[in-house]
Amino acid sequence: MKTIQISDMTLREIAKQASAVSFKERIEIARTLDRLRLDVIELPPIADHRGDVLANKTIAGVVTSAALSAACGMTEESVEEAWESVKAARRPMLHVMAPVSAIQMEYQCHMKGPKMLEAIRALVSKARYYTEAVAFSAVDATRAEPAFLAQAVTAAVEAGAAQVTLCDSAGVMTPAEWTAFLTEKRREIPALEKVELGVEISDMLKMSVASAAAAVEAGAAVIKAAIVPMDCPSVVDLAAFIGVKGDAMGIATNLRTTELTRSAKQLQWLVQSERSQGSPFDNGVAGQETGVCLSAEDGISQLSQAVRQMGYDISEEDMAKVYEAFRTVAEKKHFVGARELEAIIASTAMQVPSAYQLTDYVVNSGGSIGAMARVTLDKDGQKMTSVAAGDGPIDAAFLAIEQAIGHHYELDDFQIQTVSEGREAMGSALVKLRSGGRLYSGNGLSTDIIGSSIRAYVSALNKIVYEEA
Repeated sequence: MKTIQISDMTLREIAKQASAVSFKERIEIARTLDRLRLDVIELPPIADHRGDVLANKTIAGVVTSAALSAACGMTEESVEEAWESVKAARRPMLHVMAPVSAIQMEYQCHMKGPKMLEAIRALVSKARYYTEAVAFSAVDATRAEPAFLAQAVTAAVEAGAAQVTLCDSAGVMTPAEWTAFLTEKRREIPALEKVELGVEISDMLKMSVASAAAAVEAGAAVIKAAIVPMDCPSVVDLAAFIGVKGDAMGIATNLRTTELTRSAKQLQWLVQSERSQGSPFDNGVAGQETGVCLSAEDGISQLSQAVRQMGYDISEEDMAKVYEAFRTVAEKKHFVGARELEAIIASTAMQVPSAYQLTDYVVNSGGSIGAMARVTLDKDGQKMTSVAAGDGPIDAAFLAIEQAIGHHYELDDFQIQTVSEGREAMGSALVKLRSGGRLYSGNGLSTDIIGSSIRAYVSALNKIVYEEA
């Protein structure tokens, strides 16, 4: 039984879209692909140095099974940069992609044949210096001059490529033409017998899975695909085909098919350009993705800019406290996102005397009764108790606080997350209140989610009272 490798291009291709997914979503996509046991996860060339390198390094830390293939640019410096971003992965790869048709060489790289051959040798040699796992893709191979294609592939193999992919970038090949094409190239290019042969097939004619089957019968060992709909074979469709015809053809994959369809639907929803509600990976936490992505290399100026971007206006003294706490977190993690920074601000900035203290609370809620909350606060020794009904226990508790203090503040954001595991898990709540155009955040921690939410509200309330006194 021959095991066919599936190299997933989802992350590589979505980087080309105007509505590319966020940093956090890239990590979740990679994590899901790894869990499904895709053989290779392909990453795009580095465009935004800081963001892309940080994303690659983070992905390298979460991928435990699949090979992580970083695409290189057309310079030797880009090869080094790609390697530095994935070298910590369990199975790092470098991927050199070069056009081999006359039109693509001229249009994309402004090169003629001889210069392109030199570039291929140099780039693959540079990649081979770092790792044995080097892949070379002959872009637009089906429209290349046969003699030049043979020269390009031979140059890549001699320079150290362990895998060669022939690409139908034009999208004009039928299954029968793929069979003839690969049979001819294997005969004309002896170097292909020394490496893993892959194919990248366009789905423009809606025959990509059939073409992939033909390519496998003609000797291909690696199929480029995507788990979400793109201009290439679908991982789900390939798995379904091999599930039916695999035994007859003597082929199999390493895919974990039991959860493939569900995960594919989840990821398909995730990468849609228009989304009207939160990500399925957000676990019900609102306001999590604000474009904030900081690392330990960032200074206080970058942190201040991110804090302002999130809507906060805090003093220099508090910013120094936030920066100190941020450095502690950043040194332990690959990056600090919006959620972590919100928690740092809430727990560090503007710690003030407690004008209001939570004395007691009782909340009743159930399937057959409405939510009711009684909250008792203490202000200067005076007990303030109020009872309120709401749309759920937390809404009722917040309304009870407002009735007790006799003031309504705009609730700008509310987040809940667990900070430990098990039945006795601690819950952390973050409340952001807006007053006079400024944001005030409070943090609460408790094994009781409602209790942590009330404490977070009171924490933010105390900051408002102190500031406006």
